[in-house]
Amino acid sequence: MDWSQNNFASLALALGLGLLIGVERERRKGTGPTRHFAGIRTFSLVSLAGAVAQALNFPWITLVAAVLVALLAVISHLKDRSKDPGVTTEMALFVTFLLGMLAVEQPVMAGACGVVVAALLAAREPLQRFSTQTLSEPELHDALLLAGSVLIVLPLAPNQPLVWLGGLNPRTVCLLVVLIMGVQAVGHVALRLFGARMGLSLSGLVAGFVSSTATIAAMGVRVSKAPELHMACVAGAWFSTVSTSLQVGLIALVLQPSALRTLGASLACALLTALALGVWAVRRSPVFPPESHVRGRAFSLKQSIGLALMLSGITVVVGWVQSAFGTLATFAATALAGFADMHSPVAAVISLSAHGSIDAATVWMATLLAFSTNTVSKVVAAYAAGGKRYGNTVSLGLLAVVVAAWLPWGVGRL
Repeated sequence: MDWSQNNFASLALALGLGLLIGVERERRKGTGPTRHFAGIRTFSLVSLAGAVAQALNFPWITLVAAVLVALLAVISHLKDRSKDPGVTTEMALFVTFLLGMLAVEQPVMAGACGVVVAALLAAREPLQRFSTQTLSEPELHDALLLAGSVLIVLPLAPNQPLVWLGGLNPRTVCLLVVLIMGVQAVGHVALRLFGARMGLSLSGLVAGFVSSTATIAAMGVRVSKAPELHMACVAGAWFSTVSTSLQVGLIALVLQPSALRTLGASLACALLTALALGVWAVRRSPVFPPESHVRGRAFSLKQSIGLALMLSGITVVVGWVQSAFGTLATFAATALAGFADMHSPVAAVISLSAHGSIDAATVWMATLLAFSTNTVSKVVAAYAAGGKRYGNTVSLGLLAVVVAAWLPWGVGRL
């Protein structure tokens, strides 16, 4: 066999991975008759053996080596006299052998996997503490439910409009349900880490880049379960509107930077107003220590489905109006589309402007109309999810943001 420079590099990588994982195991090996069987030398040799077997390119040698390593791990486990034998070291030894083999064919993948294996082994205490003390039973249930929704339900949902559902796309509805659950889960984690005052504000700001309407609804769900978090949830709702203005500005910057000269004043006024409202709400929020108001589940599945159906229903109504009456003008089409989504109609009119189909004044007016009608959807979501008190407070702030957005246009008309 012709040994090239790559083969020696692979052997060196395999040896390095064995040393990395072996060092961690050596530190936990213990001493005396109850010590575990494998340490830095054993792991290094096993990883190197896997690389040599793979480099020789004889399948029977690789098979024999793998069987020997597996038998060694089994025999050592059976002879283990420690109080907590476990199988972590045995499994880590066999995985190290596989990483040695992988280092020959895919060195980058092997290096990444080796680091992950070493990190998992080193994080034993934090992972055990998180699993047994930090993570509650309802939170584990919700994590599994969210993972199942993302990995099973969402991919299996039909991805085409259904006529009998008014042209609604089932996958879009499922995606909205997952989004609302995810926003609630992010808020739950932020509550545990930072407390209500800062945690909900930060989660609202981040989640607003995905959907401000869904974020406002998720904050409403939380305040309905914990009324004492009213101002903290209001702050999160208003901070999500900051994200809306920022995202529209980024869309304009990408599609047509010159559009920012037209939209910049309105976006800046809306952003600053939402930011000021959010900061004011944060300052009015009581200071709770982290986890002091974390109760039960990370999200509500029933409320998430209900809110997703309500927002999807708005989309169906908008589509029906457009099909029944036609989109005779850019303003009407953009305003109608704004009920369902703010960013798509704005991106559309900016694209039309970039191609010279419409002028800057039309872009400005269309954006403001979409901003206004989208605010109506947010107001509906706030009342539906959080009740009258939450809806009233959030709506006043949203109205102030809309007025601030229209202000430069009104001044320009004088």
